[in-house]
Amino acid sequence: MQRADNELICRVEPDTPMGDVFRRYWTPIAVAEQLDKPDGDPVRVRFAGADYVAFRDSDGKLGLLDELCCHRGASLALGRNEEGGLRCLYHGWKLATDGALLEAPNHPDGKLRELVKAPAYPIRQAGATIWGYFGPPEKEPPFPDYPFMSQPEEEIYTARYDLNCNYLQLIEGGFDSSHVGILHSDMARPGWKTNNFTQADDTNNPGALAVDDLNPELSMERTDFGFHYAALRKAENGAKSVRIVPFIMPSVRIIPARERMAWIFEVPRDSEHTSTYLVAHGAYTSDKVRNRHMSGVDDPNLWSEEDFKWRGSWENNFGQDRSLMNESWTGMRGLEQEDAAMTLSMGPIYDRTLEHLVAADGAVVEMRRVLLDAARGMAEGKDPLGLPSLAGVAAVVDTDIQPGGRWQDLAPGNKAAV
Repeated sequence: MQRADNELICRVEPDTPMGDVFRRYWTPIAVAEQLDKPDGDPVRVRFAGADYVAFRDSDGKLGLLDELCCHRGASLALGRNEEGGLRCLYHGWKLATDGALLEAPNHPDGKLRELVKAPAYPIRQAGATIWGYFGPPEKEPPFPDYPFMSQPEEEIYTARYDLNCNYLQLIEGGFDSSHVGILHSDMARPGWKTNNFTQADDTNNPGALAVDDLNPELSMERTDFGFHYAALRKAENGAKSVRIVPFIMPSVRIIPARERMAWIFEVPRDSEHTSTYLVAHGAYTSDKVRNRHMSGVDDPNLWSEEDFKWRGSWENNFGQDRSLMNESWTGMRGLEQEDAAMTLSMGPIYDRTLEHLVAADGAVVEMRRVLLDAARGMAEGKDPLGLPSLAGVAAVVDTDIQPGGRWQDLAPGNKAAV
C-alpha cells in the first residue's frame, strides 16, 4: 500500500474523507446496559475523533448531544440527569433530548430558550445496542435491519471491547480466514500438536474448522452492501469446505458458527482507538460465562465489563503465559485475547508500506479497495454506498460443495452488485 492511501484509509477525525464515510452510517455507540434506566448516568461517547454524551431522560427517551455544554463548554457527562433533561453542573443549563434549552438559571429570560438549541443527533436502541447517526441530517439513511434486531433482546449476547489501535487493523484481523487455523489452533483444530485433526466439539465456537487446510483458496464478489468472500478448503472426495464471510459497509463482518452468528462492528473512536461491538444470536447467547471464556475475556487483568477497556499490552505481554506453550499454540486463552494481542502488537497504526502480501490476503486487500473507493468518492463529493435491507444477509459456516458448485448459492440473500 502507498503511504498516502494508508493515511487516507486510517484517519477518521472530523473533515477527513474516511471519517466522513463513517458518519454517513448508523453506528453502535453503546451497549444497551449502559443506558438501561431513566435518569441514569449519562454516557460519554467518542466517535471518529469527536465527543458526545448519551442519556435517557425521565420518560425513558434517549438523547445524544455534543458533550460540551453550549453555554461555556463544561462536560455534560458530569451533569445531573433529572426532570426531563440533562443539566450542566457549571451554570445549571438544562437540555432536552432534542437539544432544546429547558432552563438557564443564570439568564431566565425566555427569549434565550427560543434562540439557543444544542446540537442533537439521532439515536435509537435495537438489538440490545444503542445506535447513533452523526452525518448531515439531510443524508440520514434508513435505520438498518440487521437480522439480530428481530430477536428478543434477552436472547442476544453483546460485548464491547475498547482497544488502543486503528479500526482497520481489527477488521483485517477478523476478516482474514487463513489466520483462523493458525493463530487459533487450539480452538480451530484440536490435535494440532500431534497432527491428529478433529473438529472442535463446541458448536458455539466460530473458530472451529471442518477440515485441516491452512491455505484456503479465496473467492470474492462485490455486493449491494459491500462484498463477501468464500474461503474454500480441501475436503474429502474432491469437495471443498466453504466458509462465507460478508463485509457490510463501513466496518461490519459476520462470523458464523454451527449454532450461532456473530455480527462484529469496528467503531473508530479516533484514528488510534476503536470500540469493537460483538452482537451474537443463537445457541448459548444467554450464557455470559461461557461466551466470555470462549473469547478469553474472563481475565479481569485484561478486560472488565465496568469500563470495556482492553488492558492487554506489552506491560503484561498481552496476557500471554509462555509456560503454557508446550500445550497451547499461543500461550493465551480464547479468540478475542489472541486476536487483540496480534493486532495491538503492530502499534496504533500499522505502516502497510512494509508488508508483503500473499494470495491468502486477498479478502483483506479487497476490503481495503472497498473502503478506499468510498473515501476517494467522499473526497470528490460522492455519496458512499447506501445499504439495502440487511435482513437476508448471512455468513455461512463450513459447508461442503462439490466440484463445479457455486458458493454464492449457499447465501442467496447476499445480492451481487449490479
